[in-house]
Amino acid sequence: STQSRSSAASDVYKRQVLLSFVLTFSFMLVEAVGGMLSGSLALLADAGHMLTDAVALALAYAAFRFGRRAADSKRTFGYLRFEVIAGFVNALTLLGIVVWIAYEAWVRLSSPPTILAGPMFIVAVIGLLVNMLVLWIMTRGETEHVNVKGAILHVMGDLLGSVGAIVAAIVIYYTGWTPIDPILSVFVAVPVSYTH
Repeated sequence: STQSRSSAASDVYKRQVLLSFVLTFSFMLVEAVGGMLSGSLALLADAGHMLTDAVALALAYAAFRFGRRAADSKRTFGYLRFEVIAGFVNALTLLGIVVWIAYEAWVRLSSPPTILAGPMFIVAVIGLLVNMLVLWIMTRGETEHVNVKGAILHVMGDLLGSVGAIVAAIVIYYTGWTPIDPILSVFVAVPVSYTH
């Protein structure tokens, strides 16, 4: 029946979103550690964006599980209000991360730290590959769902963060000019915030 096909498709989408969440959240932890060990703000900024990516994917997964439940006497709008509130909280989280990146960039421009370009480059390239994989998984499913669309935008924005970190690592490796790291962090953070 049409309903059973729709349910089966929904199950596939849920698995795709869940897999994307696991990949994103796991690498976010790796990137955060890599950012701290290498001294790269670009990696830490990218890890921050991956955190909001993971939250967006978790919201998309929760929406598939709860958002389509019927309304009842306590929840006259069903579970859709949860999606709206959770999306708002995620947007506030992203704003907080952007403000922190801007502040940290200012501090680092005033007193540039030592940055290990080699480890930074390796982590950034792996991050780019993970984001490309997640984007590929996400675009195989129900891309018209509002939360899935939001999650895809998050991942696309995060691809930009990975590219920025790769560029910064290359510049630092060949020139030793470390201010490129906080500068690119800010230039990546601001456009990414507009895509979310």
